[in-house]
Amino acid sequence: MSTALPDHSGEEEKILRVQTLGGFRVWRNGEEIPSSAWTRDKAVQLFQFFITMRQQAARLHKEAIIEQLWPDYDPDKGDRDFKVALNAVHKALEPERAPRSEPHFVRRYDLAYGLHRESVQIDGDAFEAAIAQGNQLRQENEVEAAIERYKRALAYYRGDYLPERRYEDWSSVERERLQVLALNLMTTLGSLLVDRSPLETIRLTERVLAIDPIWEDAYRTQMRAYIATGNRPLALRTYQRCVTVLAEELGIDPLPQTTDLYQKILVR
Repeated sequence: MSTALPDHSGEEEKILRVQTLGGFRVWRNGEEIPSSAWTRDKAVQLFQFFITMRQQAARLHKEAIIEQLWPDYDPDKGDRDFKVALNAVHKALEPERAPRSEPHFVRRYDLAYGLHRESVQIDGDAFEAAIAQGNQLRQENEVEAAIERYKRALAYYRGDYLPERRYEDWSSVERERLQVLALNLMTTLGSLLVDRSPLETIRLTERVLAIDPIWEDAYRTQMRAYIATGNRPLALRTYQRCVTVLAEELGIDPLPQTTDLYQKILVR
């Protein structure tokens, strides 16, 4: 299954496609922008900041941008570096833009700046949209269609949001939000596949637990998948693993529904 965002390179309108999950890449009208085109890391950082903040504010004031990106800079240095970084962003995204013409992808609105959203397609948006479509199909009891839509969503999740910025405060909220969506997605998809493809369920739940070992829903789903394969010992071992991890990490016992499932398996 192809996971590329829709390619509108044949259209007259300029289009950017941006990958943020598992690594940062940008395509302009179907052609990838090389990392060397950015010339400086601050330009990459500034563009990534616009991408990250797009859902919180359509337009961001320059002072607010500088304060979040470079909080230790004095006003003069912050203003100077912002102008240099923004100019580098424009050159990377629009190398053939005519002098004194208005930029297309990152625009100025008086003292504020923002993306031209209609021209920027982001994998995180496609990821969320596919999950929402899958949820709607599931509510309508269209389980097979929901599974396919969930698989499409999962294909977008190549890894953490902007892993290059994992230590930046401004990126952490979005990274955690998308990670929680992904963990829920993998667990939900795994539960739908228990009877259809239990080995796939086991793979999905292992992926969840590798990211977050205290995600208890994944243990229950994995226990059911092992039972579906006829492997009762591994189902019981999964429960013991859950007990150990929760005790060590949180100092708590499994939820009653996890223990109830264990008891049912134990007397099979």
